[in-house]
Parts: sequence; C-alpha cells; structure tokens
Amino acid sequence: MITRKKLTAIVPVQNEEHNIREVLESISFADEIMVVDSFSTDNTLQIAREYTDFIVQREYGYSASQKNWAIPQANNEWIFLVDADERVSEELKNEILATLEKDEDPNVAYWIGRNNHFMGKRIRYSGWQNDKVIRLFRKSKCIYEDKMVHAEIKADGQVGFLNSPLYHNTYVNLDRHILKLNRYASWQAEECEKKTGKLTPYHFVIKPFWRFFKHYFLQSGFRDGLPGFVIAYLRSYSIFIRYVKIWLLRRNLN
Repeated sequence: MITRKKLTAIVPVQNEEHNIREVLESISFADEIMVVDSFSTDNTLQIAREYTDFIVQREYGYSASQKNWAIPQANNEWIFLVDADERVSEELKNEILATLEKDEDPNVAYWIGRNNHFMGKRIRYSGWQNDKVIRLFRKSKCIYEDKMVHAEIKADGQVGFLNSPLYHNTYVNLDRHILKLNRYASWQAEECEKKTGKLTPYHFVIKPFWRFFKHYFLQSGFRDGLPGFVIAYLRSYSIFIRYVKIWLLRRNLN
C-alpha cells in the first residue's frame, strides 16, 4: 500500500477576488489549504471560505516576511506555496503527488519552472524563459531569505527539480503592474542605499540602458512582440526609478 506524505498548500492573498477561485481549484488536491490574507477589502475571503476554514490574517510588510510567518503554522511537513496569479496543471499536480509517495527522498525542496504570461501573451523569451522558483519544500529544512524583493528559499539540504511548470500570469493591467514595479523599486532602494556609492550617470543612464538591451536583444525579447518590448522598457524603468528613489532617500525627500 502506497502511503503519501501529507501536503499543506499555502496561498498569500490581498484583494485577489479575480484570481482566488481558480488558484484554489487548482490546489484542491492538497490535504490542507492555508490562505494567508493581508486584510482584503474585496470578496477574496468570502470566496476562500468556500474552499478552506484555515484562513490567517496579518498586515503585509513584504513577501518573504509574510511567508516565513505563515509557514510554521502549517500542520504538515511538506509545503506547496502558490501565489494567487499562479495555476497548477494536472501534470504538475500528478508529479507533486508522485513525489510525495517516495519512500526515501534525498531532496528537501524542489525547483518548479514557470510558464509566464504578460499582456495576454505567453512569454517565451525576454529573460523569462528559464524562470524557476522553489515552491515544494519541507518546512523544517527551508526558509525564505529575509529580502524585501525577489527572495528565494534557503534550503538546508539537496534541492531537486520537477518537470512540469506552473502557469503564471503576472499581468492584470498596465497600471497595476507599474504600481507593483514602483513598490519593488522603493523596497530595493531601501535595501541598496547603503551599498550604493555616489550616484552618477552610470546609475541613471547606463544601467537602465543595459537592462533594456539585455532583455530586448540579448535575451531575444524582440521575439515576444510588443509585450517583449514593454517588458524590456519596464525593467529598464525599474532600474532608473530605483536610483531616483535612492537619490530622494538621501535628501529625505521620499
């Protein structure tokens, strides 16, 4: 008889009524679903309660802090963490379940690739083609880096790789995407201010230009059409605005 290790799926949310039902449907195979809500003001909680009673609330500081607070509250050792804008395919579901059936697993965590979508288009280039995240892991062996932006799991042990990707649609509309970039730029400015020397045209011109060149030309963003151009432009903008925010921080003008 095959015994499978039990799994807790964790979904951090805030005002995700447009996403929450689909993501919860896609992780309904988990033994336990925990929704970590940052005091949503829309219908997120009402929809979530159709799928789970395990709902915890905490003010949102930044992603890694929120996740590290939530993970120890799970009742199972194995955690599957999914963002509201991600979906789990049948293939990925079956691969996760098969992984949890292994008698002896040397891995304490697993990388999972992501199929990214932006402005209604699957992005195959633009630097996103090799996107991967650690989302299946043992809670006693893993913790998120204490970084405000783009924190990844630090694993105390071997990390494997699942073959089936997550579906990821980071785009709701352009205004919300730019607001997100501005928020990330503010956090990065706080983290980088002390490590950044004197601000020069290198920071305001060369680094943003290089980021555009890298995404659009070196990483073949031009092959993704207009969405590829927008991605390259917005990544360039995010570098520029980060250093503007550092400049403002140093003058107490933020």
